[in-house]
Amino acid sequence: MVEKADHSEKALIDQEKVKEALQGNEKAFSFLFLKYRDAIYYMLLKMVKNKNDAEDLTFEAFGKAFSNLHMYSSDYAFSTWLYRIATNNCIDFMRKQKGIHYSIDQSLEQEPDMNGLKLRSNVPNPEEDLIIKQREKLLHAFVEELKPGYRSLIVLHYFKEYSYEEIAKTLDLPLGTVKVKLFRARKMLFDLIGNAGLSDE
Repeated sequence: MVEKADHSEKALIDQEKVKEALQGNEKAFSFLFLKYRDAIYYMLLKMVKNKNDAEDLTFEAFGKAFSNLHMYSSDYAFSTWLYRIATNNCIDFMRKQKGIHYSIDQSLEQEPDMNGLKLRSNVPNPEEDLIIKQREKLLHAFVEELKPGYRSLIVLHYFKEYSYEEIAKTLDLPLGTVKVKLFRARKMLFDLIGNAGLSDE
């Protein structure tokens, strides 16, 4: 049974940052990303036992959480909601690795209670739809700051969902080169997102 947030000082700060993020505040996204990035990564690393997969899944967890931020309910701690998304996404990944096909979208689209976490309607109203588009635009803006070679890898892998093999074929690169460069591209993107929240308040 998932317990409701105790409204501690940390939980209240997170909830305030969520409100700011929903209004398109770039620093609020960076705050939440920096606060939970390492914890999410190490949790996922314990599950998948592979650094590259853990980094991929960390990026996906934050992407899914930020894209569905309008569904978060303040009845529960943001950290609980985020960890649940990351865990569900990781379990789906591991099922796929074993040959069991399972949509990663089920975590949010077909499990509205998130194993006890109350969510708002998953159909955004026009205002929420605009906010979602603004957040997607913000993420694309970060990606645009990468050098062309790294940018194309991020776009192909995360936005177009190409596999490593498909990227290697598309860009005519050795598979090993694709994995190394994508690792660097992810790190650069993480740094850009994190550094966005380090300027003076």
